[in-house]
Amino acid sequence: MAERKKKDRDFEKLADSVKLTKPGATRAPARLKARVYSALMLAEAAHGKLRDMAETKKAGRELCAFEELVRMAPVNRKLKSANICRLCHARVLAEMLEKPPIYWPHCPYAEFKKG
Repeated sequence: MAERKKKDRDFEKLADSVKLTKPGATRAPARLKARVYSALMLAEAAHGKLRDMAETKKAGRELCAFEELVRMAPVNRKLKSANICRLCHARVLAEMLEKPPIYWPHCPYAEFKKG
């Protein structure tokens, strides 16, 4: 668990250090961001179970509406650490459309269309 937190901090530090070199530089399309995020989540899940929703929320990440429902639901721990995005229509829309009609608060796929 401590190693995963260190990896998360290292990755966040790396992401924070990246700046666009030109003010008007083109950003990656939202569809590409969604596909990369989906691939990263699949790769992470292939290495073992994901952090459960309660741990994720405790770590400071906001949960989307569906993740919050799973967190509160009386279901087993395996489901609480499942990649809920694999079941969500938001993922499919975000991977196919540049401006998907997704408005769930804290949904990573909705965030990609913002820029």
